[in-house]
Amino acid sequence: MEKQDIRALELSELTKALQELSEKPFRAKQIYEWLHKRLAVSFDEMTNLSKSLREKLSERFEIISAVLVDKRVSKKDGTMKFLFRLKDGSVVESVFMKYKHGNSVCISSQAGCRMGCRFCASALGGLERNLEVSEMLSQVYEIQRISGQRVSHIVIMGTGEPLDNYDNFLKFIHRISDEKGLNISQRNITASTCGLVDKIRELAEERLQITLAISLHASNDEMRKELMPVANRYTIAQVLEACRYYYQCTGRRITFEYSLVEGFNDSAGAAEELSSLLKGFNCHVNLIPVNPIKERNYRHSEEKYIQKFKLILEKNRINVTIRRELGGDIDAACGQLRKSYMDKEALEG
Repeated sequence: MEKQDIRALELSELTKALQELSEKPFRAKQIYEWLHKRLAVSFDEMTNLSKSLREKLSERFEIISAVLVDKRVSKKDGTMKFLFRLKDGSVVESVFMKYKHGNSVCISSQAGCRMGCRFCASALGGLERNLEVSEMLSQVYEIQRISGQRVSHIVIMGTGEPLDNYDNFLKFIHRISDEKGLNISQRNITASTCGLVDKIRELAEERLQITLAISLHASNDEMRKELMPVANRYTIAQVLEACRYYYQCTGRRITFEYSLVEGFNDSAGAAEELSSLLKGFNCHVNLIPVNPIKERNYRHSEEKYIQKFKLILEKNRINVTIRRELGGDIDAACGQLRKSYMDKEALEG
């Protein structure tokens, strides 16, 4: 019989499974705490359980954990990049970043991505598969175990489009914010999407308190189509309308991500156009100097253009920041380390 992924179970499901093993319900709470608060990776660690119960658990269940393949630490700012191997051999990457407000982990939601954004290394190999909820959790758990530091914030901005893995993404949010587990506040969780309008509306109706970050990257539809294939499916107007609905349902301010590409979308005219789009919107714009990848010709905007773009938005009363660049010396941009690893594996294979 194939063993069941125990980390994927909700407490109610685990309680039912323990009853089937003729165990008392309180044992499920103990096991759940070991898995999601104490971050156990084996049943032998669960020392307040009897040996016979641990043996029964081992026969029926397995604890699926990501296995560390590579770890890089930035000499510039201490950012840590992790490459993890999953049970089927797929690899995903995660990043640990230190901020004044706490420690943040950026995780992947898919192995690869099918959204095809031109500036993103994650999309170069296409989509392998969705990640299971336990595989998303495992990235956070393993980084906290390895670093020995408490994770207080999570951004789902690594490889993959989280709303393209909607059901597991939703389960992850509930599990990681569960007070019986790591109990990370939903207000400290940010999910980045390229703008899947139908799923944004569906997510809005969940009334979660997470921050929704929209990968916009352009001030008009024609420009966006050159960067993001999803723009052929949804117009900017449709994306913004879905964002208004999200705000209406949740009261949560929307973040718009805008990657600045030299000579393409970083002009004063683009800044004015973006200001017009977002006028009166309760939002925040995060300007991101694009990370160059060798497969594309996109280059980092010059500092003077970045600052001018920011100034124009501010003059139009748009809340705006420039993303702090972290881990530039360790392939910390989305998909870069994973792509380098897979290219090496292909050559050696």
